[in-house]
Amino acid sequence: MPEDDLSAGEETHFGYARVPLAEKQTLVNSVFGNVAGRYDLMNDLMSGGMHRLWKRTFVGMIRPSRHLAFRHLDVAGGTGDIAFRLAVAGGPRTEVTVADISEEMLRVGRERAAHMPRGERVNFVTGNAEDLPFPDTSFDCYTIAFGIRNVPRIDRALAEARRVLKHGGRFLCLEFSDVDVPLLDRLYEAYSFTAIPALGKVIAGDGDAYRYLVESIRRFPHADRFRDMIAAAGLQRAGYQRLSGGIVAIHSAWKL
Repeated sequence: MPEDDLSAGEETHFGYARVPLAEKQTLVNSVFGNVAGRYDLMNDLMSGGMHRLWKRTFVGMIRPSRHLAFRHLDVAGGTGDIAFRLAVAGGPRTEVTVADISEEMLRVGRERAAHMPRGERVNFVTGNAEDLPFPDTSFDCYTIAFGIRNVPRIDRALAEARRVLKHGGRFLCLEFSDVDVPLLDRLYEAYSFTAIPALGKVIAGDGDAYRYLVESIRRFPHADRFRDMIAAAGLQRAGYQRLSGGIVAIHSAWKL
């Protein structure tokens, strides 16, 4: 989205800090640019490998046709983790496009594609979730995994998701959520604010980036509120399911 479209003087949150709205995307880009090379390794370490199970469940909900043409868009998926899984799950007419605003994350994804099964089916495109570079009604499915909470204006990203989906197309979002299990919520909170930044400093060389990521999780709307935001964007049959006691949730809706 062009900077001159951002409201002058308007602020938003960057983790727990307040920053000018026009600056948030630059700050987010810096975070992911700094950690791109170790991003997937950090996901394994932070979640104890659980992110692989969450993503397996997530991709299993998409069910691309193995015979018909199927166009899929994965937004904020620069390293290709979701896209490569979907390319293997789909048939020979499945086409997967990754759109990410971070050139560093896209570079990692392109490098990985050369060594991944069906990697040639995945295209990597520079794109802002708030202003996607694709025509209306282009895709059968839109996914975004652990990315939408970093978008400065989530409502615009949801509107763009609806715009680029075909009629009958599906929206799926995998995101951290609100833990709803007593005691687990306190343990998770303590782990998030102590162990994750420490791991980020040692493994990725940037503890501050992972402190921001933890804070961004806490700032993200609760599952019911986010479901309502999805519905307000014009996507229908919005709902969600929690995984791992609510650590993450998969949100689903349709363009009907």
